Amino acid sequence: MNCSSKLFLAFLTAFLLTVNLSAGCRIERRVMPCKLLQGITEREYSVCLPASYDFQKERTYPVLYLLHGGGCHHTEWEENGRLQAVVDSLVARKEMEEMIIVCPEACKDNMIWFNAPHWTYEDYFFRELIPYIERTYRVKADRNHRGVAGFSMGGGAAVAYGLHHPELFSMVFDMSGYLRRQPLEFLKNDPSAEWRQQVVEDHNPIRTIENASSQQVQAWKTVRWFVDCGDQDFTLEGNMDLVKAFRRQGIGYQMRVRSGGHDWNYWHGSLDLALTYFTQCLPQDS
Repeated sequence: MNCSSKLFLAFLTAFLLTVNLSAGCRIERRVMPCKLLQGITEREYSVCLPASYDFQKERTYPVLYLLHGGGCHHTEWEENGRLQAVVDSLVARKEMEEMIIVCPEACKDNMIWFNAPHWTYEDYFFRELIPYIERTYRVKADRNHRGVAGFSMGGGAAVAYGLHHPELFSMVFDMSGYLRRQPLEFLKNDPSAEWRQQVVEDHNPIRTIENASSQQVQAWKTVRWFVDCGDQDFTLEGNMDLVKAFRRQGIGYQMRVRSGGHDWNYWHGSLDLALTYFTQCLPQDS
């Protein structure tokens, strides 16, 4: 290959990379095989792939599991959270590392993130979903490059997942986490509400922290914890009690209380915080 050909190839490579990156990230809605959820053979999820994913074939990426709230679906982050636009904006401003973002489905059939007698969702999440994602996509499959975040019931699940498996996550980001049973007017006409409330209470992370062993506390100290909740949010007291439990056990955390309630007006800011904070938590070589 002569000098002119080499120059042309280099120019073409740079041009294609620029075009690829300018196109931004993309969100795909997919299904995966499932054996651990009763009566289910396939399970939906969404994945947000970085702009460079198809072009830089040898590159691997951090992975963030982004959990939705009660009554929502895996598409919520794309449709109401404006995930694609937020990611592209933060990457363009160099405030966020390119990463793979996985949005699991936890509402269809039974809205719960935890194990229950007839619905072992947490087993599915850890024994099927995470291994499937790590086989299917080019993720950095180690704790230092894996985080979990969520809003409302998904925020409570993110905290519980971090407590149950501190060896798997370097960062947990709780957005207005629904952490324990609460008497809520809008649940009175929901026939499945009592079941969900009890399962949430069974996995109450505040009680888990308060009753922990010294070995558990030491493991939790290795996780970066971030709690974000609006000053008018009905989950604020629970999230403040979570922080009090962290403080009593000497577990480090960050907390933000901004103006707002339990809605997307608040969580749009939370998503920005979560993505930039996870980036800050990543090893320097990411």
